[in-house]
Amino acid sequence: MRIEVGTLKRLEAISRLFDAYRVFYGQASDVSRARDFIRERLAAGESHILVAIDGDDAMVGFTQLYPCFSSVSTAPIWILNDLFVDPQARRSGAGRALLTAAHDHALASGAIRLELATAKTNLTAQGLYESQGWIKEQEFFRYQLPVRR
Repeated sequence: MRIEVGTLKRLEAISRLFDAYRVFYGQASDVSRARDFIRERLAAGESHILVAIDGDDAMVGFTQLYPCFSSVSTAPIWILNDLFVDPQARRSGAGRALLTAAHDHALASGAIRLELATAKTNLTAQGLYESQGWIKEQEFFRYQLPVRR
């Protein structure tokens, strides 16, 4: 398993995985929408994507990181917003490799931490995160305010 930076050259493969990720979270499949979203993020430099490539040179997973800042710490952080491994490649080490690469990227960029959120029901992902040293937030509640158009 090797990890590479996701670029526009790999847009089609990233888009297919991103679409599968969205479907996993209950969205209707729309590869065109996924492709447009990823293209926009990469073209504008708004996210950093890492991809997992297996021994057959197939892309089997990805993570997407968004830059952010901590006002209290006055330092950069990264939001690990998306992590997905193709169901056929689960338990191959791709998820661990992507998390390690995300950590290495954060460290190299001078960030003080990575943050993520996952569904309360996604026990498999929670187990992976905790085995990698991620700490479940106990002190703060997260809130959302839907913005309607």
